[in-house]
Amino acid sequence: MRTRTTLLIVLCTLLVSVAPAGAVGATGAPTAHASVDNAAVQQSVPDCSYPLSSTDATGTEVTIEEAPETVTTLGPSAAQTMWEIGGKEQVVGLDQNAEYLADAESRTNVSAAGFGYSTEAVVGTEADLVLAANIVTNDTVAALRDAGMTVYKFEQATSIEDVANKTALIGQLTGNCEGAAEANAWMNANVDTATEITADLDRPGALVPLGGGFVVGNETFIDAMVTAAGGQNVAAERYGSGYSEASDEVIVELDPEIIVFQPWMAGYIGQEPYSLTTAGENNASVVVDANYLSQPAPRSVVYATRNLTEGFHPDAAANAEWTARGDVSVETATPTPTETVAMTETATATETATQETATEGPGFGAGAAVAALGAGAALLARRD
Repeated sequence: MRTRTTLLIVLCTLLVSVAPAGAVGATGAPTAHASVDNAAVQQSVPDCSYPLSSTDATGTEVTIEEAPETVTTLGPSAAQTMWEIGGKEQVVGLDQNAEYLADAESRTNVSAAGFGYSTEAVVGTEADLVLAANIVTNDTVAALRDAGMTVYKFEQATSIEDVANKTALIGQLTGNCEGAAEANAWMNANVDTATEITADLDRPGALVPLGGGFVVGNETFIDAMVTAAGGQNVAAERYGSGYSEASDEVIVELDPEIIVFQPWMAGYIGQEPYSLTTAGENNASVVVDANYLSQPAPRSVVYATRNLTEGFHPDAAANAEWTARGDVSVETATPTPTETVAMTETATATETATQETATEGPGFGAGAAVAALGAGAALLARRD
């Protein structure tokens, strides 16, 4: 039995973006379809007034006295959210897993060698606010606070509703409430479309392997996207919540009808254990960009849910009226003097966890196994 540790060892981060024949999907945005015609999606805008107080995942009440001019993001989902809500220009520092974002190279890279974050680099950005994903350790958060930085750590997003709530909160923390409301309206409209067009269709059994032997269970935002897209996560009932290790024998036993791959894994459809499943026999897979599959943020949910719907139900997806980013409008709420953001629940922070894995398995040579472990670690590093 492989074990988890709190140290994420990145052996390899090469992402191979070649999908095999028979795979559906792409590594970027999904295929464009007709958007909602002249039907703006309404979304109310919460008040963006200051001072603003909210209790974060460390149990600390964080108070923002005024809208921050500069922000450093720890975790690519926070960076992606800032880009999507109109806060891109505020971001002065981000980690290496957010470098896929447009113009990210002009920001300070605050990643440490190997894995984690450089406290010195983060402090050096002199950001007014640091947004820390749940994968950031409490020790790192404490060190930054000791250095005089204002840090807000987020709880893990386990549903699309969690993604929406986190997006709205980032909007409030950074003074981008209108942009956050627009992003959420766009996200929710596309999720609603996927749910509606697949509601009466048979749900194919789907498996989402992450590499390193891990698969996606329920109570994860990935499972929520699979469900919204009209699929049934075959690992959810077997393993329950979170991310679990699955042996080759269990994967064959689960017998998915379709497999959701990241680009670097796409070729595995023809290798054991996947080739021994119904999905493997029918060469049935859908490929989703690793960033969008792993980062709980609005753009991720829109693109991944569309790609999954195209893979699970191509005919329904082809005729769907997806909502474009420009098809949303917002209504500004009446401002109040002081806004206190109350978290419904403050949980113990989720620490970074990963796995030590074997380097051999059916259909995998030593080189492929090392790449699988590395890319699986890279996905976990991208998550949140």
